[in-house]
Parts: sequence; structure tokens; C-alpha cells
Amino acid sequence: MQLTLEEETMLAGEHGLGKRKAMELLVALGAIYGADRLIPITSAHLSGVSYKTIGEGGIEFLEEMAKDSKVMVRTTLNPMGMDAERWREMGVTEHFAQRQLHIIDLYRQMGVEVNCTCTPYLLSNRPKVGDHIAWAESSALSFANSVLGARTNREGGPGALAAAIIGRTPNYGLHLDENRRPTHIIQVEEGITKDEWSLVGHAVGRRLGACVPFFRGLGNDVNGLKSLAAAMAASGSVAFFMVEKVTPDQPSSLEGLETVHITRKDVEDTLQRLTSATEPDLIAIGCPHLSETEMKQLATYLEGKTKKSDVEVWFCTSKGVYLRCPKERAVLERFGMVLCDTCMVVAPIEGVHKVTASNSAKACSYLPGLCSQKVLCGSQRELLELII
Repeated sequence: MQLTLEEETMLAGEHGLGKRKAMELLVALGAIYGADRLIPITSAHLSGVSYKTIGEGGIEFLEEMAKDSKVMVRTTLNPMGMDAERWREMGVTEHFAQRQLHIIDLYRQMGVEVNCTCTPYLLSNRPKVGDHIAWAESSALSFANSVLGARTNREGGPGALAAAIIGRTPNYGLHLDENRRPTHIIQVEEGITKDEWSLVGHAVGRRLGACVPFFRGLGNDVNGLKSLAAAMAASGSVAFFMVEKVTPDQPSSLEGLETVHITRKDVEDTLQRLTSATEPDLIAIGCPHLSETEMKQLATYLEGKTKKSDVEVWFCTSKGVYLRCPKERAVLERFGMVLCDTCMVVAPIEGVHKVTASNSAKACSYLPGLCSQKVLCGSQRELLELII
């Protein structure tokens, strides 16, 4: 990999220990993947935020990097393990809360924006077509590649932080034109709604694995696409997909590609596969984080209704969306907690809950392993009908 003089001096430690460590990591990644050089990025988005997922080892790494490192580009954070103001109501321990706030402070010291969300593109971090970025949240990077037309690989947390500190990333994978071509055509059966796109995504990812699917006739609903991206990333490590007339990178030809049909049966089979229980003690909605539109839709549906169930309910969103929706929050708070900067997957819910219901195929994929949960997977309407 060819380095510039400035990059050589950073690697030699002439710009501080943090930049040297970041350069060492980027050079190692470049060597593994055959990158020819480093390329400038316009933004980064970091995973490895929840104390639950990074632990003390992650804190030690961040403490070392924070001593003399600052990010060079706009950099945002993934959800943390709790709502900073309502962690006691969530059942989070004092020790967890202290360590979690320490992690956030370390990122803040490095100049990272600490509005913690898996949907940064709905707020301040929205890349443009052709921007090279370094994002580490699987659903967000897939959305950025596929809907916004930016270019990023599926970065790990340390790699994305290193890229943010240097302002560059290795030039390989989805940064290159030749790797942004479809591998399969996906035809979704008529009658499957956007509320089921999460299940569609899970079915595609599970069947095809790491591929570049091209969806015909799907449409451009932003909330449906973010759910689709999240589910495919979770079940099949899909980092880039194409949607007809939506994705900026439209293919010049689809000749010779296999067509995969996703039917009503595929959706129903996915729902059954993800479900392992019927009586939840937590209903969690907002994976990926609820958008402003979704908050308004939920509030409209619940307005005037009464809660009939004692089951705990979480509506998970970003702080930015939370602040924009005071009227909607007031409605939703009558049925559960509207939580900021966290979600059911990265919070330590296993200490309090045993069965979680969600309308997110991504969440339902991760909850058994990461949170020791039995799962009820259902549509948003079905989940709301459990409590009203």
C-alpha cells in the first residue's frame, strides 16, 4: 500500500501515539484486503459503544486512544447500553451506568458527537452520493451504501475509529466500482407490505448470505428500507443492496443474474423461525431507531386508546428525533417508556427480562444470543394490540 509522506510520518509516531496506533491498524487492514492506498473520508460512524458489548477491555483501548487523539471528520456513535436519564427505570445497575457514562465521555474527549443512534443519516451525519465514509453499524452502513449512494465497507469499531482519527480509510471492497455490482435479482411477491420488509430482508440474507441483491419494484419508503437493510445485515452480512429506481448506483445490465422470488410463505416461515415464545414481559419497538415519521404514526394509532396490559413497553429512538416529537412522546409515554440513545439489543435486559417481543427481524435475530431472550416476532400492529 502506497502511503503519502504525511501518512508515513503519522505511522512513524511523529503526530502522537494515537495517530500512530490508528495508522498501524489501517495499514494492517489495507494489507489484509489488498488496498493500494488510503483515501479521504467525509464521515465516520462508530460501533463499540455499549459497556455490555465492549467491557473493560474496550474501555482500556478507548482510554489509550483518548490521551492524544481527536477525530478529523464528523463522527457519530451507535446506541449505548442505556438511556442516560432513565437507566434506573430500565433496571440498569449503578456500576453499569457509571462505566457506560465513562465510555461516552472518552468519545466526547476525542471530538465524537454523542447523539447515540443507529440511524445517523436521519440526523446530522448524512453522506452524499459518492462520499467515501467509514461506518461500523451494519444497518446504517448498508443504508448509506444502498439508499444514499455513499461508499463504505462493513467496518469494525476500532477500524472506524482509526479512520476517523486519520480522516482516511483503506481503498478496497465497496469503495471500488467493480465490487458494487448486483449478484442476484430479488422479486418480492405482490401483497407483501413495507411493514414486512424486515422479514423479507431476513429471508434474503439467510438464503443468499453476503451478496449484492437487486430488488425489483420494491419502492422507496425510507422506513421500510432501513428495516430491510438492518435485517439483511443481521442475517446475511449484506453491506450493499440495490433497489430499482432508488439506489444511485443502478446497474448497466442484469443479464445472466439468477432471480430469487420472496413469497408470502417465505415471510411466514421467517416469522415462525424467529419466534420462540408467546408471552412477552418486554415489548420493544425501534430497531433501527424510530424515525420522526414512525413516532407520529405510532402516536396517531395509540391516541385515545388505553393500556390494558402490565407488560413493559419501550419505544427506542435517537435524542434528535425525541426532541422533535414532544406531542408524540406524550402519547407514547402513556403506554411505555420513550428511550433515547439505546435499544433492546445493546441494553443489559437479560438481568430483568426473559421474553422480548419486537417487530424487528434484526432484533429478533440478536436477542437470543446477546440478551438470553426468548422472542416473540410480530408486526408493529400485532405488538400494539397486545397492550391496548
